[in-house]
Amino acid sequence: MDQSGVTAHTQKSPWGPAVPAAPSCSLADVMSEQLARQLDEENQTFPSLIDPADLLLSDDAPDTESDLMLAQMLQMQFDREFDDQLRREERKFNGESKVSISFENYRMVHPYEDSDSSEDEVDWQDTRHDPYRAEKPQTTPRKGFTGKGKNITTKHDEVMCGRKNTARMDNFAPEVHVGDGLGMDLKLSNQVFNSLKQHCYNEQKRSARVHEKKEHSTAEQAVDPRTRLLMYKMVNAGVLENINGCISTGKESVVFHANGGSLDEQPVPDEVVLKVFKTTLNEFKNRDRYIKDDYRFIDRFTKLNPRKIIRLWAEKEMHNLTRMKKAGIPCPDVVLLKKHILVMSFIGKDHVPAPKLKEVMLSSDDMKDAFYQVLNVMQQLYQECNLVHADLSEYNMLWHQGKVWLIDVSQSVEPMHPHGLEFLLRDCRNVSTFFQKRGVSEAMNAFELFNTVTRLNIPITEDEAEFVAEIVALEKRNEDHVQRRGKKMFPVASEDPPLEVDADD
Repeated sequence: MDQSGVTAHTQKSPWGPAVPAAPSCSLADVMSEQLARQLDEENQTFPSLIDPADLLLSDDAPDTESDLMLAQMLQMQFDREFDDQLRREERKFNGESKVSISFENYRMVHPYEDSDSSEDEVDWQDTRHDPYRAEKPQTTPRKGFTGKGKNITTKHDEVMCGRKNTARMDNFAPEVHVGDGLGMDLKLSNQVFNSLKQHCYNEQKRSARVHEKKEHSTAEQAVDPRTRLLMYKMVNAGVLENINGCISTGKESVVFHANGGSLDEQPVPDEVVLKVFKTTLNEFKNRDRYIKDDYRFIDRFTKLNPRKIIRLWAEKEMHNLTRMKKAGIPCPDVVLLKKHILVMSFIGKDHVPAPKLKEVMLSSDDMKDAFYQVLNVMQQLYQECNLVHADLSEYNMLWHQGKVWLIDVSQSVEPMHPHGLEFLLRDCRNVSTFFQKRGVSEAMNAFELFNTVTRLNIPITEDEAEFVAEIVALEKRNEDHVQRRGKKMFPVASEDPPLEVDADD
């Protein structure tokens, strides 16, 4: 049949005019060699940069002759993409949870099958990708008999135990940097491994003790959780409007500034301070004598409960301030005592505390006036309040509104204390030395100041030891007299406010 005579059949469209058919082409034109050579010449005008034949003949080219090889390569690439997606889903599912779920069983290519796996999947013994590895990789010897029973390998083999101990180091604390082990055939003996394990255990226990100590003690400029809770309760109860921050730190306490509110419908001063006694007794171990021999608190003193000693210390300062306020001595007013937190009026103005006598620069007349004020205060404290400051110095006296104010009286004791007169002589020495250095000619020496305050008229000699011996003998006579009369002759002053006792105490 002549193909050239075949005419195209035009199909009629029921929805419109007929579509003209494409022009027919004879089979001879398709198989024409002349047409093929013409097309080949046209293609040669744009030669390719790389000859496909050269690419197929190169050594690096993959073998693409087998359809099975192509299918395996495509399947491997698909499996890797699937595993990557599975890892992303695993990370998204676990998030930051401490308990994670692994999708390892759903993976298509496992680490020992995938030579291009990521670094986090490489085991510590896997040195296939290590350029510095030996010709034969180190492997764990197999257990059992080898060489017709001549060589026996058991679980106690030195090489096997060394490598297992190295792998078990991953279970140590995060602070122990063990390395990844790649490129190194690490072998730890049992002795070294046990020593490291015991060291990590001891370090964890020590860290736990340090953390617990910080949680239950008052730091330099911070407070422990229990103290913070007490402070928050004061704010919530309306006693304090807010707590502004730390204004002073010392060996025994931290002082915070706050704005007052109301207490039992009574107004609290606009500005108050919170004296928080530190709950650690590192500095108090040498200061027990200030309170254990005080006849007001001797029945309640105990060395076995440090927190109660701190509360007793705060209670003692409250009683001493109350006595001083009754005698008219310039000192802070007591607002509230809550366990080891003492709330007092603020000595200063507009969040600025009054300067210490050590820091303020006064004229000669004002310094002379300050000396006589201190002398008068010491006499009132000894004769009217029946107290000895026991830590009086220029650091515990403030200059405010032209007057000297006394602070920090938690260690103050009564004169009948076994060491009360010795404490008073030390106070007199501190006061005399300070004012003499500031050029106050009227300042007396320590012995004259002692006699002026106490009115004991102890003979003053050139030998200081004789004066001190006379004081010690006087204290001894007072102690014997107190023991004969009984300790009840020094009760808590009736004018002192009642103590606040919490139900949980």
